[in-house]
Amino acid sequence: MSAETIRVALCGAAGRMGRSMAAAIAAEPGMQLAAAVERPDHPALGTAIEGVTLAAALSVTPETIDVVVDFTTPEGAVARARQAAHARVACVTGVTGLDATQRAALREAAREIPILHAPNLSPGVAVLGRLAREAGQRLPADYDIEIVEMHHRRKRDAPSGTALELAAILESVRAGLRRVHGRHGVTEARGPEEIGIHALRGGEVVGEHRIIFAGPGERLELIHRAESRAAFTAGAIAAVRFVRGRAPGLYGMADVLGQ
Repeated sequence: MSAETIRVALCGAAGRMGRSMAAAIAAEPGMQLAAAVERPDHPALGTAIEGVTLAAALSVTPETIDVVVDFTTPEGAVARARQAAHARVACVTGVTGLDATQRAALREAAREIPILHAPNLSPGVAVLGRLAREAGQRLPADYDIEIVEMHHRRKRDAPSGTALELAAILESVRAGLRRVHGRHGVTEARGPEEIGIHALRGGEVVGEHRIIFAGPGERLELIHRAESRAAFTAGAIAAVRFVRGRAPGLYGMADVLGQ
């Protein structure tokens, strides 16, 4: 094994994203799947994923692991980040649905190690965020903003972490926006301060995000559609390469792409 080989511990390795990521790591030159982890009651424990036995516990030391990658739960992401910080090992997480306390815990761990957190690791979504920022800055305030996202029927959190991140980007460039999650019944006329966020669930949709800027006589739409998880794994591989050897801090996909 080359001295430049990046040894990756993958948490949530038996999930849909985990298995896709495990295959990508195994195929990536200069990268090795060094550990595969799942929850203690997972039925696949003890089986092999890309030649690595799936374990119920993660052991992290700088001598065995270079980067911890987590695709589990908000609670799991925080636990892995703290474990990585204790071992002084870099961390990448694509977990969505973190609350304010959990985000603060990631920031605290990032004081000790480099952590890359992105609710969506797709390079295209990172560019979508940049385009949204520019549109929000350049379009007049009378252009109404709506965000619509759709995912497969099994996704648990709604709206998606990506939709909330896009909303935060737009809020950072247009003061006074107020989030409205869906609409029902008889409502007042839409206020200019509203930013509507709508979550759709069904079928096998990997992920779609649409930002609508509706103004006088025209409508601008920015759309990202994930056709497969390959977009996410490609971004995750780039994130692993980026975060190894970085200074402590909390990073995002915009940093990976140099935006």
